[in-house]
Amino acid sequence: MGLRFKSTRMKKIAVLILAFSCCLCEVQVNENDDKVHQCGGSASCCEIYSLTSISKNLGAVEEKITNMAEKITLLETKLQTTEKEVLDLRSLIGGKPQVAFSAALRDSGSGNIGPFTTATALQYKKVFSNTGNSYNPSTGIFTALVKGMYFFRFTMFTNFSPPPNSVVSLMKNGQQLVSVWDVATSDTNDTGSNAVVIPLEVGDNVYVKLHENRIVYDDGANYNTFSGFLLFTM
Repeated sequence: MGLRFKSTRMKKIAVLILAFSCCLCEVQVNENDDKVHQCGGSASCCEIYSLTSISKNLGAVEEKITNMAEKITLLETKLQTTEKEVLDLRSLIGGKPQVAFSAALRDSGSGNIGPFTTATALQYKKVFSNTGNSYNPSTGIFTALVKGMYFFRFTMFTNFSPPPNSVVSLMKNGQQLVSVWDVATSDTNDTGSNAVVIPLEVGDNVYVKLHENRIVYDDGANYNTFSGFLLFTM
C-alpha cells in the first residue's frame, strides 16, 4: 500500500509539472512591448517532449522503488532468521544450561581391560545419565558445549589377579591433570579415586586415560566410573 501511494502521488506531481511546462511553452512575454506571442505549432512538440521525458523518469523511479522493495523484503527475511538464532542462543546461554553425566566401564560381562601398547582413552559404556549429551560413550570423551566451571571424578579398580598393575589419569585436551595408581604392592582388589574442579571452554575435551601396558578390572559391580557436571557458566 505504501509503495502504490507514493507512486500515485509522484504521478500527480508529474502532471502538474507537465501542465506548468505547457503554459511556459504556449505563452512568452515580450519585455519591450508587453505583447503576448503564441507558440503556435511548436506547443504540441513541447507537450510531447515533456510527456515523454517525464514518463521515462517515472519509469526509472518506479524501477528503483521496485528494486528497493525487493531488497527490503530480503533484509526482513534475514532479520527474522537472525532474531530466531539469537533467541536459540539465549535459551542455551541465558537459560541456565544443565550438563551432567555418569558412566561405568562395562555395560556387560567382566574381566580386565588392557593392557594396550599405547595410552588409551577408557570408554565408559554403561551410561547412568547424560544430561546435555556432552559425554560420548563410543569414545569415552566429554566435550564441553558450554563455557563454565566443571567438576569431574573418576574411580579405578586394579587388575583382579596379583601383582597390581593399574595407572589411570584424568586428561584435559591431552594434558594430564590428576591420577590414581597401584603398582607397588602384593595385594589386589584395591580401588582409588580422584577429582578436580576445572574451567572449560567450548570444545574442550576431558577423558580418563589408561596408561600403556596397564590394566583395570571391572564387572557388573561397576567399580570404574567417570562422572562430571557443570557447576556454573562463565
